[in-house]
Amino acid sequence: MLDRRSEPTTIVPVSRRAALGTIGLAAAAVAAGCARTGSGARAAGAAADGARGLRRTMTLAEWSVNRMIKAGTLTTLDFPALARRECGIGSVEYVSTLFAGRGLEASYLGELRTRCEGEGVRSVLIMIDGEGDLGAPEAGARREAVERHLRWAESARVLGCSSIRVNARSEGTRDEQLARCADGIGTLADRAAGLGMDVIVENHGGISSDGSWMAALMRATARPNCGTLPDFGNFRMEGGGQYDRYRGIAEMLPWARDVSAKSYAFDADGNETTIDYARMFRIMDDAGYSGWVGIEFEGKGMPEREGILATKRLLERMGVRA
Repeated sequence: MLDRRSEPTTIVPVSRRAALGTIGLAAAAVAAGCARTGSGARAAGAAADGARGLRRTMTLAEWSVNRMIKAGTLTTLDFPALARRECGIGSVEYVSTLFAGRGLEASYLGELRTRCEGEGVRSVLIMIDGEGDLGAPEAGARREAVERHLRWAESARVLGCSSIRVNARSEGTRDEQLARCADGIGTLADRAAGLGMDVIVENHGGISSDGSWMAALMRATARPNCGTLPDFGNFRMEGGGQYDRYRGIAEMLPWARDVSAKSYAFDADGNETTIDYARMFRIMDDAGYSGWVGIEFEGKGMPEREGILATKRLLERMGVRA
């Protein structure tokens, strides 16, 4: 049986008006340039979160070990054991491109599920890449992309996942991309609902790295099983510009079903050197976010296992439980 300690948490009930109001509050905090807090303040904040009923559960994103998988020293079948035995984490998130071309095979999925059950590891979601643009300019291409994503939604269902992560990729003007992505993602969400599956959209480059556009996409899509997966790190815009990561996270949080805690490197005190985690968690606190927080280590300066564990220690300081 699956380890029930890894049960997913839920969003603290907040009205849409109140949730959207947090965007303004967080944006004000961004403008004010909130300073980092010390470990004592973070510990106090974690205690306050518990009192407020905020509960966040750690997951491990498979992309954190993509170098090992590409080098052939680890496979997706091995991933649940690594998460549990070497990292002490009981929930995982997969990446479709790391299944060695076998992610749609019933026998492979059955073996992966058996290994998860043996390790007491819960499968949370599959991140789907390379299956066509859900916001393609041509309606036929959007429909084909929906069908290709649905195959992975079925794989996610077999593994016991609650969500699939998709990308909002399109062409055209800002409004054209919004309409096309809302059509394709909305259609996918309608079809995935029959599988009991949520469809969550990550800021993942291009126009999706614009938090205000992502918020507009959620309003346009307006499906109960469609939400966001705000990623701390993916805010590089087309043309090389950088969207304000703290503002972007705040803009996406009202629809968040999961959060990706991106990390690259750490200082001597264990703080992430690119992203102010304390500031991110204050924004999450203001939004009343409870739910999954996924480790996604992308640093090149240390082995992947070390980066995962460093991120885990930092998240534990922020009150996230493994």
